Amino acid sequence: MSNRTPRQPSFNLYWLYILLFGMLLVSFFFMPDRQSSVPITYLEFQEWVERRLVQRVVIIANRAEAEVHLTPQARELQDIQQRQRKSFWGWLPFSFRVVSAEKLEEYLQARHIPYEVTERTDYLGILLQYVLPIILIIAVWVFLIGRMGPRGGGAGPGNIFNIGRSRAAVFDAENRVSITFEDVAGLEEAKQEVREVVDFLKSPQRFTRLGGKIPKGVLLVGPPGTGKTLLAKAVAGEAGVPFFSISGSDFVEMFVGVGAARVRDLFRQAKEKAPCIIFIDEIDAVGRSRSRVNVPISNDERENTLNQLLVEMDGFNTDAGIIIMAATNRPDILDPALLRPGRFDRAIYIDRPDIKEREAIFRVHLRNLILAPDVDVHKLALQTPGFVGADIANVCNEAALIAARRDRPAITMADFQEAIDKVIGGLERRSRVISPEEKRIVAYHEAGHAAAGWFLEHADPLLKVSIIPRGYAALGYAQYLPKEQYLYTQPQLLDMVAMTLAGRASEELTFGQISTGAQNDLERVTQVAYAMVTQYGMSQLGHLAFKSNEETFWQRPYSEETARRVDAEVQRILQEAYERARLVLQEHYDKVRALAEKLLEKEVLYQEEVEEILGPRPYGYGALEKLKAPS
Repeated sequence: MSNRTPRQPSFNLYWLYILLFGMLLVSFFFMPDRQSSVPITYLEFQEWVERRLVQRVVIIANRAEAEVHLTPQARELQDIQQRQRKSFWGWLPFSFRVVSAEKLEEYLQARHIPYEVTERTDYLGILLQYVLPIILIIAVWVFLIGRMGPRGGGAGPGNIFNIGRSRAAVFDAENRVSITFEDVAGLEEAKQEVREVVDFLKSPQRFTRLGGKIPKGVLLVGPPGTGKTLLAKAVAGEAGVPFFSISGSDFVEMFVGVGAARVRDLFRQAKEKAPCIIFIDEIDAVGRSRSRVNVPISNDERENTLNQLLVEMDGFNTDAGIIIMAATNRPDILDPALLRPGRFDRAIYIDRPDIKEREAIFRVHLRNLILAPDVDVHKLALQTPGFVGADIANVCNEAALIAARRDRPAITMADFQEAIDKVIGGLERRSRVISPEEKRIVAYHEAGHAAAGWFLEHADPLLKVSIIPRGYAALGYAQYLPKEQYLYTQPQLLDMVAMTLAGRASEELTFGQISTGAQNDLERVTQVAYAMVTQYGMSQLGHLAFKSNEETFWQRPYSEETARRVDAEVQRILQEAYERARLVLQEHYDKVRALAEKLLEKEVLYQEEVEEILGPRPYGYGALEKLKAPS
């Protein structure tokens, strides 16, 4: 038997809104006629006096108006009934404007017509005209403020005071997080770091008996989609403790003091449910550095919220059992006070997965899919360098949709190949109308990329080349297999720049002119060249590195003379890389032409087919040997 006390019904504010709306409807449909009258002219009034139809007259002095009440016999006359109209309150009187009340009184006295002089105040009209709109405005304001309560809040009358309440989603015993470390593929080092948090929440005496203190805060740092939020959920699922999840932007509102109040309320709730975990996603929304003097615009409300967060993080006891986890993509802009020991003691960097981790992530997402025997998970991991967990999940979902669209009983390797192409290059757009001349330019452009990458030593091995339009503006693309590496040498970067410029060089060699198709290529090589000069010290300027424009905000961190030398050095690097690409294509131009013509014929060429035209790659194929065309 449950001992729970039955909840008392509470007054619902919606009934008040319905009542006010009903009053408004009544006033619109019925009240306008409550004291209205049928207007007549003074000549008509005189005519009715002569016909002895007027019973009495009421002169309303403060309105300069006279009401005419007719005799019962007059109401039976047809011409009077045609002028009369009936309202909710009965028959309406007739009225006319009074120019001179004294003359009207003399006229009535001379004809012995009873009359009275009075003044009237329309209290109901004042109520409807002034008071009711104010009540409606207040009601709407209360309703809107009430909706700003936690999770959009109910409509209770006390909800106006919930604006300072925390909006964190709470997962506890009744609403438990079901994700565990088994659902997080890869990230072995990160999982090992956060396992100590789980162990502390399960058995804190194991750490405190020797005088140790568990870190108060764990900061998860990494590119978007790498699994920071998923890892935080897994910690909550493994620990089995209450989990407060909130975004950094939920703290900041347009009202002054709301952010700080929500921070206080969040930590108050956490103390009541300790031991627990507080997870703040995208903490850079509230934790941006306060010392960026180059930024001319400051946000006092955000800074007040950050100050309150710093106080709360350093204010509770170390054995309170409250662990704070946060995630961000931009750790460089966080306030140093957040990162000092005693607040976020640990910063766990979650990088893009390597080939082994990608394979593990694929296996997690393929568990619930029906796969054909030809699906090779290892090959899928090889073909997706640089993909994060979110990209891999998208590839698996797209492959399932493609297979279902084709009514296949299982997902094949060809479906995965097409899904990878869609994620990288965008949706295939065979319906786009391209003239034969433009298609020929695209074919030679992509053939130039493929041939330069084939014969340059440090270029990435080619996987496939296509001239099928994809995405928003891509008319063709070549897919490569980048090496799993973190350091690049100067020859490697120069070969990458030359391979990227080879498309435009092929256009110039073949047609004697260049097109706008190399816009994206030029943006990429310009970025790489400036990085070589201003960040990596790989130029004739020497071993120099300057801060990025984002950090300096308004001005360059070097003189105008250095800026001219930087621009000249970038132009030299790009021009020399372009000439190298042009020489490589000239040396193998017959093969470039054959490759372009084959592209015009088949539209998509895989590594095995490219090898038939260009011959074996002099520098090998990297980790993936010959990718065959799907059957």
